Amino acid sequence: MARKNQTLGEFIIENQKDFPYASGELSRLINSIRLAAKMVNHEVNKAGLVDITGAIGETNVQGEDQQKLDVLANETFINTLTNREIVCGIASEENDDFITIKGQKSDHRNNYVVLMDPLDGSSNIDVNVSVGTIFSIYRRVTPTGTPVTMEDFLQPGNLQVAAGYIIYGTSTMLVYTTGHGVNGFTLNPALGTYYLSHPNMTFPDDGNIYSVNEGNYIHFPQGIKDYIKYCQEEKEDRPYTSRYIGSLVSDIHRNMIKGGIYMYPSTSKSPNGKLRLLYECNPMAFIAEQAGGSASDGFRRILEIKPTELHERTPFICGSKNMVQKVESFMKNSES
Repeated sequence: MARKNQTLGEFIIENQKDFPYASGELSRLINSIRLAAKMVNHEVNKAGLVDITGAIGETNVQGEDQQKLDVLANETFINTLTNREIVCGIASEENDDFITIKGQKSDHRNNYVVLMDPLDGSSNIDVNVSVGTIFSIYRRVTPTGTPVTMEDFLQPGNLQVAAGYIIYGTSTMLVYTTGHGVNGFTLNPALGTYYLSHPNMTFPDDGNIYSVNEGNYIHFPQGIKDYIKYCQEEKEDRPYTSRYIGSLVSDIHRNMIKGGIYMYPSTSKSPNGKLRLLYECNPMAFIAEQAGGSASDGFRRILEIKPTELHERTPFICGSKNMVQKVESFMKNSES
C-alpha cells in the first residue's frame, strides 16, 4: 500500500512480493538505477558551473550530436549497473551494440537486461530546461548461464517487467512501474533520499493539452494535421492548449499530471518516426498504460510491436486515453 513520504527503498522492499520473481534481483536493480540517477542529478545541477555542457564533436549511432552530459550519463548508468553485477546485458541509445555482462562471480547468471536513454532532451541542457533518463527492464529469454543475445533485447514492450523515468527539473523525480500502477518519488537533495510524493499516478481520461512540434506541420501525415486542426477549433471545450518542451520525459510527465497528449508522428523526412521504440516509446507506453493512459503509433498499440532492430524508430502518440483514440480515428479516416 503506497504511503506518502515513504522512502523509495522502503517502497521497493514492501512491494517486492509483487515482482514476477521474488528473488530480490529486480529490487537491487531498481536500487542501482536510483543510485546512478542521484549521480547524474548531481552533474546536471552543476551544468552551468563546470565545463560539461555543449557538444563533444561526435555523433551517436542515431546520427545525433552527442552532448558532454550524454556521455557522462551513459557511462554513469553503465558503470553503476555493471559494477553491482545485477544485470546480464545493457543496451543504450548512445551505443551501437548491446553490452554483454558476464559478472566476476555470476558467470552470466543474472536474469535481467536494461535498455535506456541515459539523457533524454540533452540538447536543452545549455538553456537550463528539464531533461531526463528513461529505462526499461526485461527478463532475459535466453538460458541463464549463457551470454545474452540480440533476442533478449528485441522483445515486445508488453513483456517489460519494469520501466521508468527520472526527470531532472525544479525537483528531481523518479517515476516507475513494475506492472502494478505508477508511483513517483521526489529526491530530497539535503538527505539524498527519494520520498513517495506522487502515489498511484494516473492520466485523466481526457485532457486539453496537445504537445507536438508544430514547426514540422507541413511534413505530418494528413491524420495528424486533421487532429491538430481539431484541437484548434473554437468549439465546446476547445481550442486546446499547445505545450511543447522538446524533452520527451518533461512533456509526458506534465501531460500525465494535467491531462494531455504527446505526438511525435512520422514525417515525410522521417517516415518511420524519430523516437526509438526500445529506449523511449516502450517504457513510456508501459508507464502510460499502467497510469490509465494509452500509447499508439497511430494505428496499433506500441506495446504489441515486435522489434526487429536495436535502434528501431516508430511514430509515437501517447497520453490521455480518449485523446489517443481520437488521433487514431483521424489517422484511420485519412487512410480511407
